[in-house]
Amino acid sequence: MHVAGQTEIAALFQASPVILRCMALTQQLARVSLRYLEVCREAARISPVGDPQWDPPADDTLDLDWAIWELLWFYRRMQPDARQIPVLQRAISGDSDSTVSFLNHSAVYDGFDAPPTLLTPAAVSQVAGELATMNIGPLLETLPAYREAGGFSRFIGDPRTYLVDHFTLLRRFYSAASKREMAVVTWVD
Repeated sequence: MHVAGQTEIAALFQASPVILRCMALTQQLARVSLRYLEVCREAARISPVGDPQWDPPADDTLDLDWAIWELLWFYRRMQPDARQIPVLQRAISGDSDSTVSFLNHSAVYDGFDAPPTLLTPAAVSQVAGELATMNIGPLLETLPAYREAGGFSRFIGDPRTYLVDHFTLLRRFYSAASKREMAVVTWVD
């Protein structure tokens, strides 16, 4: 595994997209049944404005704030070859062959980023299994060097707890979705 040196870290950090750190964008996830998606698809089809009547139960939604984005940037700078990167990316970005274009509506998301995407129950099971085996501890050991290079520059205090708490939420969210054989819809709002 490649571990980035401090000069390389600083250069990579300077090149990172900082706009997201200055805006109130957050990563959203929703656990939904395939039946619920079909109800929303039909609602969008018959609505004069394409409104899918999207309103998943609060207990099945998760606002990850910007934590997983920062965790991804952290991995890419400190351990760019880490197997965790594509797992985390898929967990928050869904699959490109998404079948939820009917959720591309202002009632669902603000349109700033890409439209919502989907992970099918089978994909959710894969992601849940991969998240269950992940250990972010080795990455967190590089936190001092990352911060010295400019990482978490606007974060007051130690971001370790913030990252661990949100990663744990992500892991539990996917585990529950997998056990319930649910799909996951992802979007930025």
